[in-house]
Amino acid sequence: MVRDFGTEEQKQEYIPAMLEGRMRCTFGLTEEHHGSDATWMDTRAVPEKRDGVDGWLINGNKMWTTGAHHHSHCMVFARHSGKDGDAKGIGCFLVPADTPGFEVGEYLWTFNMPTDHPKVALKNVWIPGHMVLGDLDYGLALAQHFVHENRIRQAASSLGAAQYCINEAVKYARERKPFGKPLAVNQAIQFPLVELHTEAAMLRQLIYATSAKMDTMPKPEVAKQLSDVISMCNYRANRLVCDAADRAMQVHGGIGYSRHKPFEHIYRHHRRYRITEGAEEIQMRKVAGHLFGFMSKG
Repeated sequence: MVRDFGTEEQKQEYIPAMLEGRMRCTFGLTEEHHGSDATWMDTRAVPEKRDGVDGWLINGNKMWTTGAHHHSHCMVFARHSGKDGDAKGIGCFLVPADTPGFEVGEYLWTFNMPTDHPKVALKNVWIPGHMVLGDLDYGLALAQHFVHENRIRQAASSLGAAQYCINEAVKYARERKPFGKPLAVNQAIQFPLVELHTEAAMLRQLIYATSAKMDTMPKPEVAKQLSDVISMCNYRANRLVCDAADRAMQVHGGIGYSRHKPFEHIYRHHRRYRITEGAEEIQMRKVAGHLFGFMSKG
């Protein structure tokens, strides 16, 4: 995001710090009362000059700020102009974690047990004007850039985990011999795994092809040209891994349900991908928008 949207000064300062581990950023977009629609948010930024320096006074809240236990900065998205529902008027403000008024609150327990996802409160947080990242009016372009990169990453991650579950289930079915014969000879075992294996093979090609296109076009064009296809990869792969983990548990029986095998953990971990970076319903709505002509590329 800094590489593609930052000023030259920001690139020179932030990128080396990130590569050396001196700077770690969290992402402050989602709020407690506002989830999928990022054009509605309570967090506000107003211009304020201090000691002759132009800057911004920020008040609001953020939720699911992953990685806040070791961050140095938070990319806080806040509305500074326009009205709720407008895409314009939201900026991305880079807030140092030690700024007075920036408070990390409750860490939220999840289906995947304790995690690094806390709430954050911003109470009269002031930052200088040069801490704005990207276009002040179109900060959501950075958010789109972030979620598209994460959606394709999630898709690849889910695909890999799904294939692992399929492979392990096939291996076990060939080895396990109840009633004197391998589980693998039963079509009730074969056919569900065949379906999963086929979908994994098709998804792999779409994810590879989409990733290649993402890597060979200017990053701002990704949201315009590939958003719907990325959504296809994301929601199908995230659903596939849940189905594959569930099937692997079923094939393995009791031991598959236990923590002696990784399937229950894979399910818990990847189940969140059907919600994070845009719920699968948001992904499907994006695809439908292009498919039915409500949205157009570019």
